[in-house]
Amino acid sequence: MNIRQIVDLSVPLKAGIPSDPPGALPKIDYFDHKQGAEQLIESFPGLSSNDLPGNEGWAVEKVNMTTHAGTHIDAPYHYRSVSDDGKPMLTIDEVPLDWFHGPGVKLDFRHFEDGHVISAKEIREELSRINHKLIPGDIVLVNTSAGAKYGEKDFLESGCGMGREATLYLTEHGVRLVGTDAWSWDAPFNHTAKRYENKKDPSIIWEGHFAGSKIPYCQIEKLANLEQLPATGFYVFAFPVKIDKASAGWARPVAVQFF
Repeated sequence: MNIRQIVDLSVPLKAGIPSDPPGALPKIDYFDHKQGAEQLIESFPGLSSNDLPGNEGWAVEKVNMTTHAGTHIDAPYHYRSVSDDGKPMLTIDEVPLDWFHGPGVKLDFRHFEDGHVISAKEIREELSRINHKLIPGDIVLVNTSAGAKYGEKDFLESGCGMGREATLYLTEHGVRLVGTDAWSWDAPFNHTAKRYENKKDPSIIWEGHFAGSKIPYCQIEKLANLEQLPATGFYVFAFPVKIDKASAGWARPVAVQFF
């Protein structure tokens, strides 16, 4: 079997763009080769920068960010400490590796308005349209209008979200890893806040995430390039960085198409 195409599904980790709420924005300090030379010679007494090729040392970056910055995978521990049946939720280093690779399925929901909450019925309709029946181990990726907004000021408010009913429909069919090109698996918070103001119904808050307390699962958030994928016929590899007892891990997922 030969690889026909590899599609990078990650966004670049970048400072200075509205990729997260203000308190969670990543910060990146860049140290160039001249600064690296100064750092290098500190380890070797008597060494001069003139002794180094081109008077240069290493280039280094220092990053300050949350585990949810950039493209990342949420562990079940992110949304609950214990499941509905009282079992401890898995942290990112505890999730089975089998969850992080499998056949990909893309649901195209770019036509839904910002803030729309996807239902199980809308998932069934999309699966019917693409002529796919879910099987355990499928990795379901949701293409929303937010995918084209990464880095823009309205990114956090863009795209539809997945409701509790829709999420349970997927997990009850054996899906354990899902993904979205939006900031969150759930609908953007500003839209949910308006609905909550009118209804005062707490069950609508973070409902897609909280559905995982019934059947634990992982979410990939801030994906990219989903519009380049077919509905099916590709394989996803999405392994997170192994961070001890963490609620998430950064990842660089890819979709591989074979022929």
